[in-house]
Amino acid sequence: MSTPRLTPETIAAINQQIDLVEIVAEHVVLRKSGANFRGACPFHQGSNATALSVNPSKQIYHCFSCGASGNGFQFLMKIGDRSFQEVAIDLARKHHIPLQTLEPEQNQELERQLTQRQQLYEVVGLAASFFHHALFATQGKAALSYLLEQRHLTLETIKRFQLGYAPAGWDTLYGYLVNQKRYGASLVEAAGLIVPRKSGGGYYDRFRDRLIIPIMDLQGKPIAFGGRALGDEQPKYLNSPETPLFHKGTVLFGLHLAREAIAKRDRAIVVEGYFDAIALHQAGFPEAIATMGVALQGEQVRQLLRYTESKRLILNFDGDQAGKNAAERAIAGFADLIYSGTVQLRVLTLPQGKDAAEFLQHHAQADYGKLADTAPLFLDWQINLALTGKNLDQADQFHQASEAIAQLLAKLPDHTLRSHYIHQAAQLLAQGSSHLALRLEQDLRRQLHHQIRRDRWPSRPPTSPTTALQLAETQLLQIYLHFSYYRQQIYELIEQQGISFSFEHHRQLWQMILDLLDQGSTSLEPSHPDQLVPQLQLACVEITDLALQLHHLLWLDENAKIALLRPALVIRAAIARIQLIMAEKRYHHWRNLWQATDLKHDSQLGYFYQSQIQAEKQQIFALQQQLEVNFIDLAREPDDQQDLAETDLSPALADSI
Repeated sequence: MSTPRLTPETIAAINQQIDLVEIVAEHVVLRKSGANFRGACPFHQGSNATALSVNPSKQIYHCFSCGASGNGFQFLMKIGDRSFQEVAIDLARKHHIPLQTLEPEQNQELERQLTQRQQLYEVVGLAASFFHHALFATQGKAALSYLLEQRHLTLETIKRFQLGYAPAGWDTLYGYLVNQKRYGASLVEAAGLIVPRKSGGGYYDRFRDRLIIPIMDLQGKPIAFGGRALGDEQPKYLNSPETPLFHKGTVLFGLHLAREAIAKRDRAIVVEGYFDAIALHQAGFPEAIATMGVALQGEQVRQLLRYTESKRLILNFDGDQAGKNAAERAIAGFADLIYSGTVQLRVLTLPQGKDAAEFLQHHAQADYGKLADTAPLFLDWQINLALTGKNLDQADQFHQASEAIAQLLAKLPDHTLRSHYIHQAAQLLAQGSSHLALRLEQDLRRQLHHQIRRDRWPSRPPTSPTTALQLAETQLLQIYLHFSYYRQQIYELIEQQGISFSFEHHRQLWQMILDLLDQGSTSLEPSHPDQLVPQLQLACVEITDLALQLHHLLWLDENAKIALLRPALVIRAAIARIQLIMAEKRYHHWRNLWQATDLKHDSQLGYFYQSQIQAEKQQIFALQQQLEVNFIDLAREPDDQQDLAETDLSPALADSI
């Protein structure tokens, strides 16, 4: 039987109750930005922490990097890979909205019917409760003793992480879930809890006589388990297989408990093992999470970046050689994020090759905290690794170390940071000789300059705006920069209308402007001494790629000056053009979804898409009318005195007209 279809009245009631900001905030750290909220988009692998814009008044979201957009229903459907009906039923239950179906006879059936995914959550949740109860039963005495006496965990920590014990029998859990709770064996197998016998038919429990560590999703629901052997059984750690609920490369152990602390403390501590993370939580470091024994993946790092504003991660793998190798492998998975400055990565290596759990058994919380606070940055750690074990008095070893360091520094796109490390590396290689240090620094700078110039200098100069959207954003920024009289108006329009720039270099420029406003280095008042453009020009000097992209904004040519001589009208037209383009994108988005919907079997979803399509069509029509009026105004002969009277240009631009 398919999922029952809800009445339009039920869908409308759900839509009135839900809050998009609340929904998105369960998955992404949102920060207020004018009238809207901004955060990292969970639907693509970009690292822009403000790509996703959430409009609370319109109850829509939009990502300006990947184009994902929609309302609360769409967000939950996309992030959970679920149908409209599944999402609607979950929201109705959460907000205590009575469920009514298009077929009244299905109402009672709906209350007990669950999708396979919901059933899997239920089965895994029951298994977690079963394991946790078994830990405190007679059969779990040895496992509980291990946690209390060898791991030094408190009962509060054990209950907080819902630790458990899998009894030694071959089919104990099978009997509980299949024979007692009447779940189908195929469903329990799909949850990764039982394994088919190779011969003779039937199943046996995957976890037997093992300490059980539940793995939770971001909502705190159990989705899988890690099992640690209590004796010499191999493997020492056994994890659940991949299931519809559990994918190793995307899940981080303990993140459901850690994400608030990560946001509050503005950092995440990443460890390799379950018990390292658990021990850190107990010791007062609730921002700790674990990678579950696999190399840290770029997708997992991007999850963490949603919760820390400064993007600060502390990687604390085991202090032995295997731990160092694991750290290097983990770093390789997201090196691009490190070198670009997206991640502020520090590497914490504990003394005597200990892991975090072992260290905390013999040291105070403050000792670990001090090591975490002073952990070296990734590049410092890498430079130290390049020098470790090298005799710099030997020519071949000196050459190996200097080459390794040069390769590291060449990957840094930031000029200031690169200069800092060139100086530092030269000092280390010189071993106290100031004369040699100066020469080495000059050599390193020369070598890196040629390499970077060859690798990064663009083969052709930047071109002028080529699309209507790019032109509208360009003109808006040009007027803000060079016509100070209109800065307050543009700032307020961008905030009130929830406008975000679609092009990366435009977003970077606008963020630089906002930073200068926050610092008090510029103002929205036209009477304020205008140093904004020179400040931005100076800031871009050392950022070659960005300077080239922003050249036509910071230095206006004659054509741009002429095009902007009626700024009030250009602003209205640019704002309307940006809104129109975004409305058209949303219209095509909803229309494509409607066309892909099986209206015979999912008419409700079709009606919902139609309502969104009609709303966007009305918005598009209104904006088109506004643009036609603006075009007529722009086409008339300008009244030079009136137009120039309100045009308070920057001094440099005024002199050139």
